[in-house]
Amino acid sequence: MIKKLLVTLLMSMSAAAAMAVPFGSQSVLVIEDATGKVLLEKNPNQVVSIASLTKLMTAMVVLDAKQNMNELIAIDERDVDIVKHSTSRVPVGGVISRQDVLTLALMSSDNRAAAALGRTYPGGVVAFKSAVRAKVAALGMTQTVIEEPTGLSPNNKSTASDLVKMARAASAYSEITRITTESSDTINISGREVEYRNTNRLVGAKGWEIGLSKTGYTEEAGRCLIMKIKSAGRNATLVLLNAKASSARIVDALSIRRFIAGDEAPAPVIAHARTRQRVTQPVIVLASAARAPAIKTSLRSHARHQPRVVAAAKTPPAKARFASRVKLKQNKPVIHVHRRA
Repeated sequence: MIKKLLVTLLMSMSAAAAMAVPFGSQSVLVIEDATGKVLLEKNPNQVVSIASLTKLMTAMVVLDAKQNMNELIAIDERDVDIVKHSTSRVPVGGVISRQDVLTLALMSSDNRAAAALGRTYPGGVVAFKSAVRAKVAALGMTQTVIEEPTGLSPNNKSTASDLVKMARAASAYSEITRITTESSDTINISGREVEYRNTNRLVGAKGWEIGLSKTGYTEEAGRCLIMKIKSAGRNATLVLLNAKASSARIVDALSIRRFIAGDEAPAPVIAHARTRQRVTQPVIVLASAARAPAIKTSLRSHARHQPRVVAAAKTPPAKARFASRVKLKQNKPVIHVHRRA
């Protein structure tokens, strides 16, 4: 009887802790790697589009084929996105080694690169799709459908629960973990050196230990993220699906890292600059973020009237270690945030 009461108490405490962490993502799942224990969850079995998270599956299937990674691949018109008409810094006609094409697909999430990997798979696109279906089945991803290698199709769908399985499998490939945790790389394209950066701004950020990373975005999928992280000596895998903005995705990741470390769930504190004019872009400071780096999210297209998010280093906003200066230009206030020397 006492044992049952203890189990019930522990479960209720865990549920209360999970509810204390507010999430902007539609689906969330955080698993402790050592035990497989669910630390946090929100709609983990909801089937949604997964965008470029697809590219982790593409990479595994390509590496399983054991192709010559030094072989040169020519990017052609068949690799151009005709679904979303997304842009690419990889030119048609560019000649790149398969190894560098894999890097472009994973690190900078380039769609032409991912399409070229599928097109040049042994047996072509048909054989690639067959290999993907076999891999999905082998990993027990029963709620997952992947129709093409880029993630541009809204029909590439999965759940947070299935994607944890994919992340676990992908982390066993040293090439995938190495590429996805590099903040930038220089790629030789037809004899020209071009620098590309990681789409996950947390990679390389101070205080973050990341063992695997992949972002994703389409209009249908929202902002998505898979990461394996280490916080306070604990390793965990997190999946975030369908956040409405990059800022929400980052705040969710920060909240999860602090939760894993045993800190309280952060309560956002809104600090408005003093001005006679109405400020439409407040600054949100996440209090008690001792382990969080200062990260500014740039809200360009979708978040015109949304706040700019800044994770404070150690001190809560009440101690005024940040100074806000409002500059009015064309009746549109712009807030500049800087740390006092």
